[in-house]
Amino acid sequence: MSPQRYRAGPLVWAGVLLTTCLLLAVFQKVLWLVLPFLFALVAYYLVLPLKQRLVLRGLSHDSAAVIVSIGIFTLLGLAMLLSAPWLSAQLSALQSGGGRYLEGGLRFLADTLAGLEARFAFAARAQIGQAVMAGIGDFIENFAARHLADAALAAAAWFPSLLLIPFLAFFMLRDGWRFKRFLSRAVPNAFFERTLHLLDRVDRTARSYFQGLIKLTVLDAVCLALGLWLIGVSSPLLLGVATAILAWIPYVGSIAGCLLVVLVAATDHPGSPSVAYAAIALFIGVRLLDDFIFMPATVGKSLEVHPLLTVLMIFAGGAVAGVPGLVLVLPLLGIVAVIGETLGAVLSDPRLRARHRFAKALLQRQVTRDLQG
Repeated sequence: MSPQRYRAGPLVWAGVLLTTCLLLAVFQKVLWLVLPFLFALVAYYLVLPLKQRLVLRGLSHDSAAVIVSIGIFTLLGLAMLLSAPWLSAQLSALQSGGGRYLEGGLRFLADTLAGLEARFAFAARAQIGQAVMAGIGDFIENFAARHLADAALAAAAWFPSLLLIPFLAFFMLRDGWRFKRFLSRAVPNAFFERTLHLLDRVDRTARSYFQGLIKLTVLDAVCLALGLWLIGVSSPLLLGVATAILAWIPYVGSIAGCLLVVLVAATDHPGSPSVAYAAIALFIGVRLLDDFIFMPATVGKSLEVHPLLTVLMIFAGGAVAGVPGLVLVLPLLGIVAVIGETLGAVLSDPRLRARHRFAKALLQRQVTRDLQG
């Protein structure tokens, strides 16, 4: 009869949750390195299958990494060169119409609030529309003075660290297998098999998560772009991609993406608020598809964590590390859970502990054999 698979108990899960929160607090202090490393990890897992195919055909790890890197950079360069005119036109249209989109969104909001006041007496008595519009107007007028200089300084400080992404991805591709070998050599022989199993599970968890995240982003972008095109919103592909990427940040990113889509829809059709409402309904529909179909089929397969615990940890990540915590908490939780479960299995296995004690005793007898009279 095969032994039953170890199941982590409450003590192990308490350690996993505490370790995840502590790591989030530490990562927030070195965010300039963590985020480039995260994006480099995404790039690494995207191109890793290409390198593995070349290695299986007889190339060395170094040669395969160089060939894949040169090929990817060449394809990206050609793609940027060919799409530069289209992207320039789209971005110029969005930039030149930034103020117009803001005005369209404010007009849509004012009309919506006026409709609420006309339907509900308590809203009219509270003058909700006037209060909300006054607050938004004050924020817009003072935004540049309060936040623009800080945003410019933050962008200038972050730009050098973003240049680390291609270098980190290349060295992960070339030397990742060496790093795994280095870690496995530091483990006692009695725990060697468990260590290999741990490294493999961590690697599979991270790879499945990030590859699933890319698949989820593509599905979201296609659905949003198609829906926006059907309801008549301009630049549907660009908006679909932008909102799908913003959705990487749980809750906050989804709200920002929905707001962006509504601004464009309200501006494109100022006399037809139904288009903006249709855009909101489309966004809600895609989010529901994410929660019940897309995410369980992509990202959900990589994290063997209960959905309730996942939601609670998202809130905990935001409380501990803010917006970066929202981005990092799920992959970090999945990896720490794998490590915690494996360590729990090792520590609770009496045979492994006995093997380790026996190996230490043999080594002790071997090194002291010539000292015994």
